[in-house]
Amino acid sequence: MFSHLCIGVNDFDRAFVFYSTIARILGLELKFSDSERAWAGWQTPNIPRPILLINKPLDGQSATAGNGQMVAFLAENRAQVEHIYRAALEHGASCEGPPGLRPHYHEHYFGAYFRDPDGNKLCICCHQPEPAG
Repeated sequence: MFSHLCIGVNDFDRAFVFYSTIARILGLELKFSDSERAWAGWQTPNIPRPILLINKPLDGQSATAGNGQMVAFLAENRAQVEHIYRAALEHGASCEGPPGLRPHYHEHYFGAYFRDPDGNKLCICCHQPEPAG
């Protein structure tokens, strides 16, 4: 469905550390990083698209968070949701909703919400039931 997803950032080095952490936990690999152009991209190994991109805006203006816009990352399980949420907060994110079930979306929706250091709203969610055990 998506070719690429681009998230605007103001401090590329800070954002690179932040998104590298999330990408690593999700199993994404770095496709490229160019600090001179202030952009980087990650993808699922051996799958060319979609690509997650961070960059400073090309128009030279400051990156700003959009009201009502959010990027949601798909986690493999609920433990991964909690892991990414904690890692995001450790790397400068602010909480917009801690990990937990959100049954108003559907029975098994387990998600967490946070804003990156530039104010972009992000979500990490899992749609699978908790494994029996």
